[in-house]
Amino acid sequence: MGATAAAPFAQKAAGRPKLAAICTIYFRMSHAQHIVDRFLDGYGWNGTHHHPPMDLVSLYVDQIGKDDLSRERAARHPEMKMYPTIAEALTLGGTKLAVDGVVLVGEHGHYPRNDRGQTQYPRYEFFQQITQVFRESGRPVPVFSDKHLSWNWDWAKEMYQTARSMDFALMAGSSLPVTWRTPSLEMPWGAKIREALCVCYGGVDSYDFHGLETIQCMVERRRGGETGVKWVQAYRGDNFWKAYQESAWPHDLMEAALCRSHTLTPARPGFNDVFPALDDMRRLVQDPVAYCYEHEDGLKCTMLLMSGLVKDFNFAARLEGRREPFSTQMYLPMPDGRTTLANFFSPLVNNMEQMFLTRKPTYPVERTLLTTGLTAAGVESLYRKQERFETPHLGIRYQPSKESTFWRT
Repeated sequence: MGATAAAPFAQKAAGRPKLAAICTIYFRMSHAQHIVDRFLDGYGWNGTHHHPPMDLVSLYVDQIGKDDLSRERAARHPEMKMYPTIAEALTLGGTKLAVDGVVLVGEHGHYPRNDRGQTQYPRYEFFQQITQVFRESGRPVPVFSDKHLSWNWDWAKEMYQTARSMDFALMAGSSLPVTWRTPSLEMPWGAKIREALCVCYGGVDSYDFHGLETIQCMVERRRGGETGVKWVQAYRGDNFWKAYQESAWPHDLMEAALCRSHTLTPARPGFNDVFPALDDMRRLVQDPVAYCYEHEDGLKCTMLLMSGLVKDFNFAARLEGRREPFSTQMYLPMPDGRTTLANFFSPLVNNMEQMFLTRKPTYPVERTLLTTGLTAAGVESLYRKQERFETPHLGIRYQPSKESTFWRT
């Protein structure tokens, strides 16, 4: 895709597609606002203000709070109507499916957490209701599901299999694979990758998913494509630092990734050398988490959550035949309080547009199926007192799209 706008794809669609948005909650800075607002009001793209060549005509919101924006959006956009159920949003109050695509945003809101610390967002339950309308109507339409497919691996796999059996386009995932990169680098197609690593920040069953997507969108381009993952080993707290000292992950790749950070906390303010030593990292990072894992073809990867040290997502890999590490940052320019939209959602929405217009995914949903499983496996390893967790169920093989889908400007 690169910086290609969605407009040329409009010629392939019969008229303007109609979309339904199914959301957990809709408040300022929520994923629903970042995504749905772009379909309603457009967004900056390639030096102009881009209006998607499609109409978002219905909205279902599961939780309406005091800070709700959905009612204001419906009042300001009379072409979009709010509905009390998912089925009515898809049928526009009728009896048969009346839209050409579904945007599922199951992020944020007040939902229970289980004993593993996973927030039980109802993405699977919403997906089930969506596909029930497809069955009753005798036809499916493309679906995009924000972030990982489900907190529950079995449900995530069922969602994937349902899309395949019913033969409709399904995309999901994070904005990390499609946002800008600094520098603007793509993993060479067919590269021999020996090891890969991401240093990022945030919490478990949340930002860990983004870090895993950062790694996967790069390593899936290696020679032979994706082969699946054999095991996952999580480390946290003191065990994290012990694993670091025992070189459970390569220090040179960690340093290469940190060198790409725009937000690296100075280890010694006032000195020229601000790069952190081990003691500095232990002081700055209060709750470090690592997921180390091995792919079926022997590739080893590590995702490091190091809140307090960085506030961005930085990737590094060792490639055969290359002396220096291959590294870049997935750039997420955060809202500064004066703006309401995070720009990195623009390429994500643009990829959605292309899918709704062509009825074909721009990147494989198998990537997100694997990162969904990796997230759950990392959580499971932590729950099992940081034991290595075998993952034969993650033997997910696929070939990625050769064309790059990240945002180039």
